[in-house]
Amino acid sequence: MSITIIYTIATLSVIGTSAAIILFFVAQKFKVIEDPRFDEVEEALPSANCGGCGFAGCRAFAEACVKADNLSDLNCPVGGNETMSSVAAILGLEAVKKDPRVAYIRCNGTCDHRPKTSSFDGVSTCAIAASVYSGESDCQFGCLGYGDCYDACDFGAIDLREGLGVPLILDDKCVACGACVDACPKDLIELRKKYPKNRKVVVACRNKDKGGVARKACSVACIGCGKCEKECKFDAITIENNLAFIDSDKCKLCRKCVSVCPTNSIIELNFPPRKIKQDQKAECATEK
Repeated sequence: MSITIIYTIATLSVIGTSAAIILFFVAQKFKVIEDPRFDEVEEALPSANCGGCGFAGCRAFAEACVKADNLSDLNCPVGGNETMSSVAAILGLEAVKKDPRVAYIRCNGTCDHRPKTSSFDGVSTCAIAASVYSGESDCQFGCLGYGDCYDACDFGAIDLREGLGVPLILDDKCVACGACVDACPKDLIELRKKYPKNRKVVVACRNKDKGGVARKACSVACIGCGKCEKECKFDAITIENNLAFIDSDKCKLCRKCVSVCPTNSIIELNFPPRKIKQDQKAECATEK
């Protein structure tokens, strides 16, 4: 072996060793020590990475939880109170229980109630259709029925119900991640308080037109008459822009508003059959 080769190997060895030592000290100087609780909290989360918490995935949410002084403004909708209790135990913080939520499409304008007056010959997505026209019926506020919410749901919680014109959210599968809420260009989907047995009382309409115009477009449209608002004893119903809205956090599920609605725009779901009063029984017997 020539002396040149030996010098070359020695020189490269010295340079490599020196670079390694320098890089070692630089790495030690600028290294970032990550809080081990990041991993612990992330493992406690359901790993859905749905973004329903408001962060870009479970890892980002875990970091936010660790850095927070309290968990009052943080919530994992998929895991619910049980998951947040586990997170609180890891961090030594107090868990704040929150009412579970479920998504609901505020439109009952199926083909039976809302006749088509036009047809759309274009890309079958709600986002594109909403940008160029108001819909195939005279209701410019109703569901377009092309299923952007269906495509956005990663949990199989939406039944497209082809032929009816309005999808259906399956309460038992919905995790309230909010993906469908963001996907709807008509702002028809909202996250409401989830009651036991999936019971709900809701105004299934978003039509802000005046009564006559709204009713002409859809037979079950809200006409903003105000009867439900007057009937409610819990201040859960408000009327704005010719449209009634029921606050699910205030609603007591008494269903009195359902009975006074002249257009059947207020829907009661998953309740047992109403009991027939004595005078109604007598009337039925007389008719027979």
